[in-house]
Amino acid sequence: MRRETTNKIRYVLEEWVPPILRDSRFMRVLFRQPWGHITDDFERLRVHITELSPDDYRHVYERMPRLQEDTDNSQDCLDEIAARAIAGKICDVGCGTGYLIRLMSQQPALAKSQFWGADFIVGDEVRSRHPAVKFVAAPIEQLPFADREFDTVVCTHVLEHILDIRAAISELRRVCKQQLIIVVPLEREYRFSFNPHIHFFPYPHSFLRHIVPVPPVHTLKVIGRDLLYVEDRTEPMGPARENQH
Repeated sequence: MRRETTNKIRYVLEEWVPPILRDSRFMRVLFRQPWGHITDDFERLRVHITELSPDDYRHVYERMPRLQEDTDNSQDCLDEIAARAIAGKICDVGCGTGYLIRLMSQQPALAKSQFWGADFIVGDEVRSRHPAVKFVAAPIEQLPFADREFDTVVCTHVLEHILDIRAAISELRRVCKQQLIIVVPLEREYRFSFNPHIHFFPYPHSFLRHIVPVPPVHTLKVIGRDLLYVEDRTEPMGPARENQH
């Protein structure tokens, strides 16, 4: 299923369905139709995330069916990311299937770059499918890279899954030398859902509150029901001055 399709479904569920119905037992039954009892796993994950061990957390994601086909990004987001990436050494943190980092490697402007992918689970199939990409299995909160190692760091549809967003942002900023690109869904929280998100950003400013200090040079752009955030790491951190399109 394409991201554009799931965004339309989310729009109906989040904006048209009243909260009293959205959190009802009827919705639990409805979500169980395609996903079975993994829907209950998602609910428990959100309720008990502060108590789960790394193995428990990993088990939820290993069982999770993939909703999108190859990427969680819409085509408009993919185009923005490819256009904004700076050539050199590029890393996709939370690389998933490797689709995004492979797409970036196919861009003429990035042809001479080196490409890395990092995720807390990297399967053999992903590695074999993209032999030109160097994959590393590591949590986003503890990336095994040097300070300012990458010219471009991309992180899409990851932070909504991470308990300690501050720690994750700190690591992304640490390893990034020039351009940091982040995409998160604009989404409201409800009890039952078809994803294991533990953070929700219904508005752009909801996201910014998690990543302070926000640097003076940054871009914040709503694309469909997703939010694109771009940070210029060559500029010093200081009082935020938002550059929004």
